[in-house]
Amino acid sequence: MASSDTKPKSVSHAKKWSEEVENLYRFQHAGYRDEIEYKQVKQVSVVDRWPETGYVKKLQRRDNTFYYYNRQRECDDKEVHKVKIYAY
Repeated sequence: MASSDTKPKSVSHAKKWSEEVENLYRFQHAGYRDEIEYKQVKQVSVVDRWPETGYVKKLQRRDNTFYYYNRQRECDDKEVHKVKIYAY
């Protein structure tokens, strides 16, 4: 597990859709960089995921409201370029 003050070394934008991009889209939609930051902020060890696809199922925003996501892809092709991929 990453330390509590982990900061990304670089960032790039997604060029095409993938399962990783789908999950990053869901984390960023809820206001987090990625799964690492979500786990640090919310102090959780496991993120709720759909067992069939492995996509994120539910995230808690910083204001403690929840986002619930579908089993299927939610990141449209027109949204893919907005997703940021962080390198640590």
